[in-house]
Amino acid sequence: MTPELTALTLAALVQVAQFTLFAVPANRDLSVDYTLSPRDTAPPRPLSKITARLGRALNNHFEALALFTIAVVVVTLGEKSSPLTVACGWAYLAARIVYVPAYAFGWQPWRSLIWSVGLLATTVMLVAALL
Repeated sequence: MTPELTALTLAALVQVAQFTLFAVPANRDLSVDYTLSPRDTAPPRPLSKITARLGRALNNHFEALALFTIAVVVVTLGEKSSPLTVACGWAYLAARIVYVPAYAFGWQPWRSLIWSVGLLATTVMLVAALL
């Protein structure tokens, strides 16, 4: 497996961990009865601030992971792996790991800067695949 594919696999596992970090307090905040329901009605109460942030961070990673997956697939299938793309894969993974507490605890402006590192790493991988 290429290092980029390893980073992608680990990023997917980070996504699973993020889901758990969100789901556990969401069940506590909303009640298991509500979260097991078809959710045809509004929640009985709002999520706590941190739980809501964890949910937004989770959704953000779904969006970022799609683009990162494309970058890894293109680099791998195009046989364009290089020290630069490997470094970008690890930078993306590190940024996504640090992004979770940055979002949950409202680190400003660091959350946005950390997000930018992940996007830049993904973009560089895509451009490198074309060269």
